[in-house]
Amino acid sequence: MNVELRHLRALVAIGDEGTITGAAAVLHISQPALSRTLEQLESRVGVRLVERTTRTLALTEAGQGLYERAHLILHQLDDALTEVAAGVRPLRIGFAWAALGDRTVPLLRTWREAHPGTPVRAHRGDDPEAALRRGRIDAALLRTEPAPGAGLEVRPLYREGRLAAVPEDDPLARRPAVRLTDLADRPVVLCATAATTAGLWPDGRRPRTFEVANVDEWLTVIATGEAVGVTAAATEHSHPHPGVRYLPLTDAPAVTVRLAWPRTPTHPATLAFLDHLRDMTGADGLEP
Repeated sequence: MNVELRHLRALVAIGDEGTITGAAAVLHISQPALSRTLEQLESRVGVRLVERTTRTLALTEAGQGLYERAHLILHQLDDALTEVAAGVRPLRIGFAWAALGDRTVPLLRTWREAHPGTPVRAHRGDDPEAALRRGRIDAALLRTEPAPGAGLEVRPLYREGRLAAVPEDDPLARRPAVRLTDLADRPVVLCATAATTAGLWPDGRRPRTFEVANVDEWLTVIATGEAVGVTAAATEHSHPHPGVRYLPLTDAPAVTVRLAWPRTPTHPATLAFLDHLRDMTGADGLEP
């Protein structure tokens, strides 16, 4: 099976852009040339990778799988070429929401002191798990379980409490802490990039919920009094807002913070960084 890098780059561009027109522009080739490259790839692998009509285009199940692997292969190639030219590249750590809260800066500073030749770069993204599968980052801090079959190694680091986020002028804001029942009659806003709130309330007592796209929208909806929110404790440090008050949520289960990375690590310092995380969280007295 003679599959070339240009075939993989074509599929990745199509998956990223969602159209032949956009993918061809990114690759700086004509649309007919891109279509021929895709047809060659499908012929060589023997399956349909892209379902396309005159109006729509979508990756098939096989196409989605190869798209994810092609991303990883191309990123690994780029990383290898970068390391040949410039030495070991930075270790890229992704997160969706709040990294490790007030522990983030001390952790990165102590890592830099202990490993001056291996810088760490933190990358915030809406879907760090997908970024891992595609090779855009080397490890990710997660507060949800990765999807089954994602091909990732996962280690729990510690558990952190949950907070309620309420408008600063809300009557609840004057309390030292709240319970889930205090929020059950309020609209609760969920953020698409931090899905740790679902299932907290029992059947029959679940509040009305709605979703927003990112943390800025989440904070704005709460600050204007449209809804309240529930979040992990690190949010208070990473996303303070003058119109939002964070309160301990005393009866909600804690959130497990995890580190995930590909089963074949994409950076040689990945396991050393895991050890560093464990040392730092253990030193803080947190429960692994």
